Amino acid sequence: MDVLEAIKSRRSVRKYKPIPVEDEKLNRVLEAVRWAPSAGNRQPWEFVVVKDSGIRKEIAEIAPYGKFIMEAPITIAVAVDPSKDPTHYVEDGAIAATHILLSAHALGLGSCWVGAFGSTYENDVKRILGIPTSLRIVALVALGYPAETGTSMRKELKELVHHESYGRRVERTEKSKS
Repeated sequence: MDVLEAIKSRRSVRKYKPIPVEDEKLNRVLEAVRWAPSAGNRQPWEFVVVKDSGIRKEIAEIAPYGKFIMEAPITIAVAVDPSKDPTHYVEDGAIAATHILLSAHALGLGSCWVGAFGSTYENDVKRILGIPTSLRIVALVALGYPAETGTSMRKELKELVHHESYGRRVERTEKSKS
């Protein structure tokens, strides 16, 4: 799948078919996330792959916005080590999570980013997954075969893009570039 096509067609999936994800596809997703960019190439991330339904259920019960984790055959915790880059570790973890979302979609899988971490929720997930307290969890990503297709509305570029300075909204065309 073309990268732009993957970006435009990916949706957050919150309902999954009860079909296991093949190890080959999971490994391709993990290989894609390994190649995510990071500040100074520090690669401050670690990933915990959770297939066990009991563990997923335990996480789903405490996740304020992730009850669907129970349905997804896999959840990947994206943890980062602030000591590897105290300035950019959150951004690096977010980029890594995005690589999971896009590569999963390109392989025909659905996914959804679960965030909204408060200290209690994050600490509980760390305890459940045995993640050291020195690491931070940036996201949990539910992963599986989608049982639904979502829709997504997007603002027009002219509502988002400013040219040369904020507030200067000009629609650019091929003719106006010269």
